[in-house]
Amino acid sequence: MKKIILLFIIGSVLILLTGCGIFNLNGWIMPDDGEFLACIGELSIPQKIGDYMLENFTYEAHNFYAPDPYTLWKTKKGDCNDMVTFSTWVADYHGYKTWQIEIFYSGSIYKHWIAVYLEDNYSITIVQYYYSDFDTFKKIVEFNNKLVLYNKKWSKYIVYDYDMDIVETGCNN
Repeated sequence: MKKIILLFIIGSVLILLTGCGIFNLNGWIMPDDGEFLACIGELSIPQKIGDYMLENFTYEAHNFYAPDPYTLWKTKKGDCNDMVTFSTWVADYHGYKTWQIEIFYSGSIYKHWIAVYLEDNYSITIVQYYYSDFDTFKKIVEFNNKLVLYNKKWSKYIVYDYDMDIVETGCNN
């Protein structure tokens, strides 16, 4: 019995530290809120989405849930996976092809998410910051690592399309 309780506690701590993933947009119904719809209508290109998030959203870890885009827009507080959900949904709404990259780090339980958009090349938002002109997903991951997130080296990445199907994986040898 003690082993079961210990495993439950360890599992709970791991969930607390790594977050619960990303909100699944399949089946999500956009609310009928005129102010929200007007705001989303103005965010017609990925750079505007990043600029909007930078000016209006504050980073706040959400370890036990991932809010839908409307909830993030209302609360203005979220972490990397919350902002990825918001930004990929808005870009998809405007007709952009989008992906999400989940990055794992060596010797760490932490992971990170990046939103990717197809413009001339790939452009991205890392949390609220917009960057452009990447030609591979791996180069995006390597660029992210230069920002010294978690002071760790990436070990693995998974690229998901808008429907959360895996389209690429990579390892850092």
